[in-house]
Amino acid sequence: MGSTEDSRDETAATTGDASLEEALDGVEGWFSPEQVARVVARASEVPATGRIVEIGSFRGRSMVAIARSAPAGTEIVAIDPHAGNDRGPQEIEGFADQAAVDAKVFLDNLERAGVRDRVTYVRKFSHDALGDVDEPIDMLHIDGAHRYAPASDDIRSWGARVTPGGSMLVHDSFSSVGVTLALVATVMFSRDWRYAGRSRSLAEYRRQPVRGTARVANVGRQLAQLPWFVRNLVVKALIVARVPRAARLLGHDGDCWPY
Repeated sequence: MGSTEDSRDETAATTGDASLEEALDGVEGWFSPEQVARVVARASEVPATGRIVEIGSFRGRSMVAIARSAPAGTEIVAIDPHAGNDRGPQEIEGFADQAAVDAKVFLDNLERAGVRDRVTYVRKFSHDALGDVDEPIDMLHIDGAHRYAPASDDIRSWGARVTPGGSMLVHDSFSSVGVTLALVATVMFSRDWRYAGRSRSLAEYRRQPVRGTARVANVGRQLAQLPWFVRNLVVKALIVARVPRAARLLGHDGDCWPY
């Protein structure tokens, strides 16, 4: 990855919003400038009477971008247990102390960005929060647990609440094994979800009917991402093996897992 200053410059260039660049400055998270631009675009399309839900907010990088871009009046819900599990790459369990800090930093970052009053914070696991959010959902961003079972459950249970024509964005798609397998099992061959592309590992789906030859093409567009998925698996293996030079040959810069 590049420097923080490089990321700020890329964010401003990609979104065209210098104030958003300043709001995101110093907010930690695995969200690239291209991914920020995609959630900004989708959030800005949600009607003022609509609803946005995010599952897995960590320290608020994506939520700040969403809340600053959504029209006034849009309901915005952030769901994250901040429980110390599924915290980040190779941080599955045992981070309870860090989680308490993450929750505080998340709220502080929302406050600093001027959007704390716009966001309803539900500190629960996603499967326990279903009763806390009304339907329908116009925009759903999933960046929760990356293991297959919880990832597929999030896509199924929360995706079912997305309104026709609404969007579902899934982070670490074609990067995490569990998330990618979950996509294959839930939406890749679906008649109801159209693949709309990706920004790095942030895949976007639209809840739209996909029939006939369009369905075949829709599956094909997703299968075409698998070589990039394999590349990411190799990069991760090289990082674990502490062979960063070999990872750079595959176009990966830095020691963070590809996202």
